[in-house]
Amino acid sequence: MPDVPATLLPARAWQGVRIGVSIGDSEDLPRLGLTLMHQQLVLRELARTVLLGGGALAYGGHIKPDGFTAFLMDELSRYAQAGVLDGGDALPELLVCLAWTVHRRNSLDELRQARRQLGLYGELRCLDAQGQPLADPLADRDEAGQGDAEAAYHQQEMTRLRCYLATQCSARLVVGGRRRDYSGRMPGIVEETLLALQAGQPVFLAAGMGGATLDIAARLDPRCAVLCAGGRPAELPGLDQLTAELAARDAGLQGLDNGLDAEENLRLAMTHRPGEVAALVSLGLGRLGLQGRLQRVRHP
Repeated sequence: MPDVPATLLPARAWQGVRIGVSIGDSEDLPRLGLTLMHQQLVLRELARTVLLGGGALAYGGHIKPDGFTAFLMDELSRYAQAGVLDGGDALPELLVCLAWTVHRRNSLDELRQARRQLGLYGELRCLDAQGQPLADPLADRDEAGQGDAEAAYHQQEMTRLRCYLATQCSARLVVGGRRRDYSGRMPGIVEETLLALQAGQPVFLAAGMGGATLDIAARLDPRCAVLCAGGRPAELPGLDQLTAELAARDAGLQGLDNGLDAEENLRLAMTHRPGEVAALVSLGLGRLGLQGRLQRVRHP
């Protein structure tokens, strides 16, 4: 496969650019001959590309020690120790957002520890039940977490979390994602992709790791279905709404408006190589930036 062409960018090209990361467990990894490490390597390569370019990342999830949030926080700590991050008045290099029913399950000590780990370069933003940031998430609660909320209530809050994150990002990378046992009214990968598109943000579908991302890509370009179990995408809640959103653009993967052409988007959707994912995302963002089409995020 030929190398991804380079785009010459100025130093600190991603200053003020925040990439939202939508990533989740993929049941397809064993079938595709992959492991969780391949998804982690995608995150690592993306973090390297964005952080070294002066940009920032955002993720909404939980702060369990074995999750993607913890992995991103470890990556942030590594770059902070290497002295390559800005800090100061720039965007926090990693924004971690937690829905109300998610952070209320954590003890105060767990929240304090996450804040310490994020340090000067990251921010833990806990949302209230309406999906807005709390001034002090440690106030008015007991030391221990408060257990599970009603399922329907939790679904509403996950949608509010995802809506809030869509206002805080310039673009979105989508990888993997559950098809079942997901949190919310539809798979989080599908909802976050839909919200990003509705917000006019470029979306990058790294579908080679399977999961709900692959189902989205195969809906948009039938050539991606070769990676699907049985040769066809799964039917998931929200997929019809997402494809209807893109149908008006009549462009398949091109409707993602991410700076990549049709063949480059297909490569991104099919590749298993973390370095190629990061290179294609950088290529698309670089083109959008040079065209003045990349939204910058202001630090509140």
